Amino acid sequence: MKQFLTKFIGGFINFISLFSPSAAGKMAISLFSRPRRIKLKELEKDFLMTAFIEDVQYEHLNIMTYRWLGKKETVLLAHGWESNSYRWKPLIEKLNALDYNVIALDAPAHGRSSGKVFNAIIYSECINVVAKKFNANIIVGHSVGGMAAAFFQQKHQLPSIHKLILLGAPSNFVGVFGRYIEMMSYNKRVADAMNAIVLERFNQEPDYFNAARLSEHIEAHGLIIHDELDKIIPYGDAEDFDNFYKNAKLVTTKGYGHGLKSDEVHDHILDFIKA
Repeated sequence: MKQFLTKFIGGFINFISLFSPSAAGKMAISLFSRPRRIKLKELEKDFLMTAFIEDVQYEHLNIMTYRWLGKKETVLLAHGWESNSYRWKPLIEKLNALDYNVIALDAPAHGRSSGKVFNAIIYSECINVVAKKFNANIIVGHSVGGMAAAFFQQKHQLPSIHKLILLGAPSNFVGVFGRYIEMMSYNKRVADAMNAIVLERFNQEPDYFNAARLSEHIEAHGLIIHDELDKIIPYGDAEDFDNFYKNAKLVTTKGYGHGLKSDEVHDHILDFIKA
């Protein structure tokens, strides 16, 4: 049923492109940029309420942050698409038990943050504001949160950041766009219109937004963790990071999928942070 609906929507937008490629492109970008806001369960709310909660402003957005206080370095956690800060619960508990200061943020249009539109560029600027406010030292980003963290550090080179951990992170916009276009079966008119919209909004072609290539300018030590059976973000994206991010090491897992929720992954993260 889901596949049928996807193809139906893609076909409808392709039909619109016969008369107005621009309108079709805007529809496709809008669909691409609007995540479902997953309602928090009571158990999830209860855990997040154990933190110090504070809104941080970025332009017109209110970004929700959660802080679990510790005396060691500050670790900032950035979740991925259609997720929220609760996804980090096991890691937060382990970090806090080791007396690290832990901060998690809800991305724009996710969790308790405001907004309806989401992309890695906006997210990277939100990460920048939060990292500066709380003087973050280490960033852990999952999926698009990892891509956004790489964009952030490459652009701002925040001096307090000395370690960057990317979990299942996509390496480039072109690949993400390509998989979306293939999933929706968009025609070339729609694809070209989407690229034109990116250029208009961000003054760069989509291929500029290559987090792996830009990571060669990041001085912070990096850890890249990716599962070779990841069905969402191909393992090749991790190899892209490994090729460009010279100050990083790649750890390959097998069997944890895109979520990478496992004690083994947490152990790799903790060992890297403590080193």
